Amino acid sequence: MMTQVYDFIGIGLGPFNLSLAALTAPHQHINAVFFEQRENFNWHPGMMLDDVTLQTPFMSDLVTLADPTSEYSFLNYAKQHNKLYAFYIREDFFLLRKEYNQYCQWVSQSLSNIRFKHTVTKVSFDEAERYYQVEVTSGPTTTVYYARHIVLGTGPQPFLPECARQSNPQVLHSSAYLSRKAQMLEAKRITLVGGGQSAAEIYYDLLQHQGDNGPHIDWITSSPRYFPLEYTKLTLEMTSPEYVDYFYQLPQPTRDTLNKAQKNLYKGINSELINKIYDLLYQRSLDAPPRTRLKTHSRLVALDNCRQQRDISLTFHHEELDQHYRIHSDYVVMATGFNYQMPGFLAPLKEHLSFDKFGRFAVNRQYAIDRAGQGVFVQNAEQHTHGFVSPDLGMACYRNSIILNAIVGGEVYPVEQRIAFQTFDLDDVECVRHKEDAA
Repeated sequence: MMTQVYDFIGIGLGPFNLSLAALTAPHQHINAVFFEQRENFNWHPGMMLDDVTLQTPFMSDLVTLADPTSEYSFLNYAKQHNKLYAFYIREDFFLLRKEYNQYCQWVSQSLSNIRFKHTVTKVSFDEAERYYQVEVTSGPTTTVYYARHIVLGTGPQPFLPECARQSNPQVLHSSAYLSRKAQMLEAKRITLVGGGQSAAEIYYDLLQHQGDNGPHIDWITSSPRYFPLEYTKLTLEMTSPEYVDYFYQLPQPTRDTLNKAQKNLYKGINSELINKIYDLLYQRSLDAPPRTRLKTHSRLVALDNCRQQRDISLTFHHEELDQHYRIHSDYVVMATGFNYQMPGFLAPLKEHLSFDKFGRFAVNRQYAIDRAGQGVFVQNAEQHTHGFVSPDLGMACYRNSIILNAIVGGEVYPVEQRIAFQTFDLDDVECVRHKEDAA
């Protein structure tokens, strides 16, 4: 028997849905619940390196950019844990990744609208009653919940190239790095594939712990160079409501082209880290050539187990030289990023959802993916429609404000419309027809 219909149900609890839970909590008129299959919040534990910071300032916490007065802000967390003055003296806007995780755990433990160890197994839509039915398993018990809206926060999954997907305990995704680090440091050869921030963090960590008898380290990327993250202020204005509006109205082929061209705006390496890597290599070179090799323009095309125990053969294609080459390794770390896959529990809802010709969600401007455009919302599954800011922690409050306002049909949190000095569209100028167009 149906006992309650929630305004919305959140499925999955990464930082984005945790932000939504925190922003929803003070509003008693919004009835929501969030389900997460894990037993607690733990953000990328396999990459929780001690000295690694976020790439966005502390104001991009879970709530501040929507509600600076929220009790769930990072500053309040720091005050409650007697860390506020130490943070002030540190004079660094960028939180340590471990610190951010601890802050998020504190928020998750403070909220009453979160249910850990609850696995969503099925979501369907009742056409007659106009609500969603969410089947949830917790231990031996399965319960059906009802809601007028759904917010998906299941997030992207680790991506491996097809040639690296066969089961092999010596081949791992970067998200599992720390769990295998001790074993890898006892090997003779490690190959790191990928050229983004995670790859650089792992390379620097391995290099620091290499020691005199540690493994030889190959760091290989398909990129033309080890791109630094572009972090100048006019570029940062592209993480703005205006740029999202501009990007959204572009033709889809143009958006796809831009997403490929803008990787260094969100996948680049922190410049300070690049310099630290170089300085460490230079320091090591004073005594002997560093036991490492860095190569660009190299795309992994084959990965095979050799007959010798723990020997892996990797074949790369050097794009500029148009030449294949092979190296051998004991362990391979694939820092190849993440991609979004539609959760299996959405299968009964598929005919209710909108997709583009590539099978991706057809996400509307308010982040909805259902055909009616107001029932099912997504978090960080809309880069192809909303641009490179989708995974940016600094845009979480903006997106969640839009989602909450759409769900309740009013303003829960004000949404900024214009924050940039530059303009991206042509609304403020006189457009003229080009001579070739006129012909």
